[in-house]
Amino acid sequence: MSEKKILVVDDEKAILNLLKQAFLRAGFVVVPAESAEEALNVLEQEELYVMFLDLNLPGMNGIELCRRIKKDKPMAIVFAVTGYASLFELVGCREAGFEDYFKKPADIKTLVKVANDAFEKIERWKRK
Repeated sequence: MSEKKILVVDDEKAILNLLKQAFLRAGFVVVPAESAEEALNVLEQEELYVMFLDLNLPGMNGIELCRRIKKDKPMAIVFAVTGYASLFELVGCREAGFEDYFKKPADIKTLVKVANDAFEKIERWKRK
């Protein structure tokens, strides 16, 4: 995997831009989307395996989006990033197939680390 491309989905432009800039500075290629529907359209066009999704999106929420992604791309590594954390939501995230769950404001260094770890995992899986 030569390019490390990340899909970032958040309906708040400020958060989307913050995450985009942080990942770009860390050497990733970032594909932004402001809604679940936009993210699904992107995934029809591009081969992406590492994703950060806001849970509270207009229309389809992040949990349903994750379910759809995992159904079509079971190797995808998907992370939840939300401002509204609850135990109920955490259980829903695990059931939907999220790899991990981060509460806003998330530590950028941690997000960059888990993104790098996700790409390493995908590379290992592809070699097997």
